[in-house]
Amino acid sequence: MYVGFTAATGKDRDNHGLSILVVLGVVAFFIRKRKTSNAQRRKTLKALTLLKHYHYNEVKRFTNSFACVVGKGGFGTVYKGNLPDGRKVAVKVLKDSKSNGEDFINEVASMSQTSHVNIVSLVGFCYEGSKRMIVYEFLENGSLDQFISTNAASSIAEWRRTLYDILLGVARGLEYLHYGCKTKIVHFDIKPQNVLLDCNLCPKVSDFGLAKLCEKKESIMSLLDTRGTIGYIAPEMISRVYGGVSHKSDVYSYGMLVLEMIGATNKDTVENPTSNTSSIYFPDWIYNDLENEQQSRLYGDDDLTKEEEEITKKMILVALWCIQSYPSNRPCMKRVVEMMEGSLDALEVPPRPVFQVPIAPLQESSTVLRDISVCKALYVENFVICIQKLHA
Repeated sequence: MYVGFTAATGKDRDNHGLSILVVLGVVAFFIRKRKTSNAQRRKTLKALTLLKHYHYNEVKRFTNSFACVVGKGGFGTVYKGNLPDGRKVAVKVLKDSKSNGEDFINEVASMSQTSHVNIVSLVGFCYEGSKRMIVYEFLENGSLDQFISTNAASSIAEWRRTLYDILLGVARGLEYLHYGCKTKIVHFDIKPQNVLLDCNLCPKVSDFGLAKLCEKKESIMSLLDTRGTIGYIAPEMISRVYGGVSHKSDVYSYGMLVLEMIGATNKDTVENPTSNTSSIYFPDWIYNDLENEQQSRLYGDDDLTKEEEEITKKMILVALWCIQSYPSNRPCMKRVVEMMEGSLDALEVPPRPVFQVPIAPLQESSTVLRDISVCKALYVENFVICIQKLHA
């Protein structure tokens, strides 16, 4: 049954009534959200009324009473299910919280507007009382961090080409969100846990709970909160000294994702997670090695072919451009895809990210300096923590 306002009789009329209640509940939610524009409300409500709406008993039935857990997080729990038509699905059951309503609407509305090989496909949703669930395609190889952790003992050399293909796919997915949708979508939580892999290791961006929809012409966004995960949050999310929040915040997170994945497949950081190399913030020693031409430590394996070395260096250079402190210095995702697909010879080593107060006079300088110190602390957080998490 699809949520809508078509005529119905008997049992269908009862289901129809429940569907109307679902939509009315969403309407009430947006009435309370004074900051939400009227245009955005209309778009979101239209998207929700066209989606497949599952009743709780249906979800309980095709998940076998929520028997198979495939993931857990701060948002809730993900269960595996099998639809009557044979399709395997994943069901995200959101925890009860003050922000759950907003997160739920964000995720359903965002995913409903996407259709791309590198974006997880939304199947439907359940919204009954306090029960909020999102049903989407099931991906056999789980999340990127789980897959790398499971395959940590594999040959580093054979991983580099696969890793490149995965990261290129993620870049294409983000390019689509920023430029390919009718409405621009900024994800705000790009990290290995939110990249899922299918049976062919095709990556798909998932978890749109923190996403924000905006008009394509809108370059700077207004946010009342800091969104994302520590280690991947762009500096401008902490302090506007670095510029306004925009799609470039996703670019920063992508760069950190790339560096973390390269570090996770680097022999030195994998085999010696407490060595001097890994105890230095990863981007710092990558810059040092690029400047000093210490190629062997940079590539992490002596058995790489010339092609694999070039692929690795290309990924590193692209990532370093993505994590520039100021959004204006970062490439857009269209350019990131071009850089990933292009020649290594066309790439230059970017400048080291700098944390400093702009020359222009500033009011409340103590607040600005405090924000900068917080940004820097987040930015230089010890990379070894990420590696230990991946290989725990």
